[in-house]
Amino acid sequence: MQVKNSVFLVLLAGLAGCATLPSNGPTRGQIEKTAQTPGHEASPIQIVPIQTIADVPEADQVAAGLLPELAPPPTDMIGPGDVLDINIYEAGVTLFSAAGGSGGLSQVGASPGVQVQKLPPTRVDDLGDISIPYAGTLHVAGVTTGEVETMIRNSLAGMSQNPQVIVTLNQAITNSIIVGGEVAKPGRLVLQTNRETLSDVIALAGGYRGEAKDLLLRIVRGGQSVDLRINDLVENPKLDVRAYPGDRLTLIDDPRTFSVLGASGRVEQVPFRRSSVSLAEAIATAGGVNPSIGNPAAIFLFRYVRDEQGNEIPMVYHVNMMKTGSYFLAQRFAMRDKDVLYFGNAAANQPSKLIQLISQLFSPILTITAAVQTVQNTN
Repeated sequence: MQVKNSVFLVLLAGLAGCATLPSNGPTRGQIEKTAQTPGHEASPIQIVPIQTIADVPEADQVAAGLLPELAPPPTDMIGPGDVLDINIYEAGVTLFSAAGGSGGLSQVGASPGVQVQKLPPTRVDDLGDISIPYAGTLHVAGVTTGEVETMIRNSLAGMSQNPQVIVTLNQAITNSIIVGGEVAKPGRLVLQTNRETLSDVIALAGGYRGEAKDLLLRIVRGGQSVDLRINDLVENPKLDVRAYPGDRLTLIDDPRTFSVLGASGRVEQVPFRRSSVSLAEAIATAGGVNPSIGNPAAIFLFRYVRDEQGNEIPMVYHVNMMKTGSYFLAQRFAMRDKDVLYFGNAAANQPSKLIQLISQLFSPILTITAAVQTVQNTN
């Protein structure tokens, strides 16, 4: 009997030494207490009770004017890297025929009346210049092919009888964009009208690969970079602005998710099934509150928000699902990427956990004691 009492005392002493009982997370009271006193070096964390529609944070609004709406340039505007085909037409005694067709020139369709001189493909150098025999060096960057024709014709006016010039783009580098990432045909895409929108460009690149809800479109224009979800682009036509020559478009596989922790039906990382997910839908997806250990009045959402200075600050939103109005507010509360949805433990479960733990600790001893007594009685 003394041995049994000694064992009980040892187990009670060990149980008293336990700092906490087994738990899958804090209770409502513990969250509110630790938010106010997070530590000596940390600032208090704000907890926002969601009680009225005014307390519900605004959903992420994608502004239609994220990218400047620029007037489309002419489709035949010339820039560095472009390759030009230049044909010069002359009548009567011609300048180029007098030169013996030297300098790599080719004579096309020569006749006693009109001769056509086709220059080799001419690439615009990094400075935006081209070199034409007898006309010299011409700066052609930022002008159209029609304006280049006039420049060449004026340069040859004193040396040729009424020369006529035709300039066409052999390779268009300036009037193109780069498309990469999750598209069927990544690479350089020449804009034919300069009125193609972002969705037009994706279609011309063979369409996107994967699911629209998981794709992020990154547009780099000059020194500005903007990210758009493909779903937002489809649902909001105002975001489908025109592509501009020089743009770089990249489709990135970037699924949005939120994490579920605590006393919920299941703990997991959940992907967004649509472009927008409400808090009510997120709670339902998580299986709701665990009826055995959870507290419906202690549902919290953790996220980082940006203040007026652009700094990230931690924010906690508290929803009491024991109130009828909270179910309507949860339908207006939009989830964001990387949100953490936490289901608090019920404080009333702590005594039952203690009793359960004591039962688990003492059950083997009671079984052994009963067996010993049975043996003694038999003897």
